[in-house]
Amino acid sequence: VCGRPQFTGKIFGGNAAKPGRWPWQASLLLGNQHICGATLIDKNWLISAAHCFQRSHNPSSYRILLGYNQLSKPTNYSLMMTVHKLIVHEDYNKYHRMSNDIVLMQLHRPVEFSSQVLPACLPDADLQLDPFTSCWITGWGMLTENTFLPQPLQLQEGEMSLIEQNLCAGHYALPPGVTDPNAYTVQEDMLCAAEFSTQRSICKGDSGGPLVCPVQGVWYLVGVTSWSSECLKPVGPSVFAKVSYFSPWIQEKKSANPDPDIALAPPIEKPPALTTFNSQDTIKPQVFMVLLSFHIFLL
Repeated sequence: VCGRPQFTGKIFGGNAAKPGRWPWQASLLLGNQHICGATLIDKNWLISAAHCFQRSHNPSSYRILLGYNQLSKPTNYSLMMTVHKLIVHEDYNKYHRMSNDIVLMQLHRPVEFSSQVLPACLPDADLQLDPFTSCWITGWGMLTENTFLPQPLQLQEGEMSLIEQNLCAGHYALPPGVTDPNAYTVQEDMLCAAEFSTQRSICKGDSGGPLVCPVQGVWYLVGVTSWSSECLKPVGPSVFAKVSYFSPWIQEKKSANPDPDIALAPPIEKPPALTTFNSQDTIKPQVFMVLLSFHIFLL
């Protein structure tokens, strides 16, 4: 069963997340440091952003953390998983800047679900959500353009509303008569969300994490955190890879890659307690490394 957390508490505007609220949230590690978010979609697969993998396309370079609320404090629910296969979208960055910014990760071993580790549901290609639908972003990392998330590296959550595509595209449109093949523009494989009243946006560090929306009581992975303008006031819309657009691609790749033989999997590793956040420039340009920024709640 996907998209149904066992957590029953009330969610408030945007703050530290309670354990078990977002059980599909994963941390992507490179060299034992958190570099990006990811989302569990079933027992063998996760989704993240293609631009998180510019340093290496070798699956053995990465680890996945699941069942964490505070990255520095693993619990009995916490898992560290190894990656069997990385499938970066073949047309990433090909047709326009940040196009097809999506990646699938297949695990060596199936995840054992618990109250703290459950998948989000995947939308069908025809899922239509109204503009202004209330959705949520989650992730670990920087709180503002130059403020790191302090210990104990607590998962952050924030509510955002979907906004109309043409409104978002207009915000990032080039001036009339200007052409720039390297410009960031909003295309059909993207969607946007914003929270202008609280000046909340995605910011540096947690690309690849989820934008989830409730549909009839079930949480769907609607977007993969991709890019935004600088997380300084005033904030612009946050831009996500549109998961429903990629639904056929996701199903095709999953069908073409059967579950790996567990007997060939590397040994199970103990979930670590992270002590530092990766401040390296993992993604260029730096302003498009994305993570949650709560200017109101956490300054």
